[in-house]
Amino acid sequence: MVKRAHASHILIASKAQATQLVEKISSARKPFKEFKKMARKHSSCPSGQKGGDLGWFHDKQMVKEFSEAVWNQELKEVGSFIKSGFGYHIIYVHERDE
Repeated sequence: MVKRAHASHILIASKAQATQLVEKISSARKPFKEFKKMARKHSSCPSGQKGGDLGWFHDKQMVKEFSEAVWNQELKEVGSFIKSGFGYHIIYVHERDE
């Protein structure tokens, strides 16, 4: 069976900025609302315009580091950040089919 997930992310170039955004989002009263706001403001991915929403995707569609994070992270929580060849990703996992 193919694993699928629905996730959002914020893609940024610097580790320092990723650290700052994770702290800001985590300390917000409504973390996911803050996540979407920060995605629109800071993400270099086109998904940023949609609050970072990537929609549903299969585990093999994304780069390895991103996929591993999506399947290891708690649902409906903003994790730390991960690094891939594209930059630093802050990830929010909405749901998974497993």
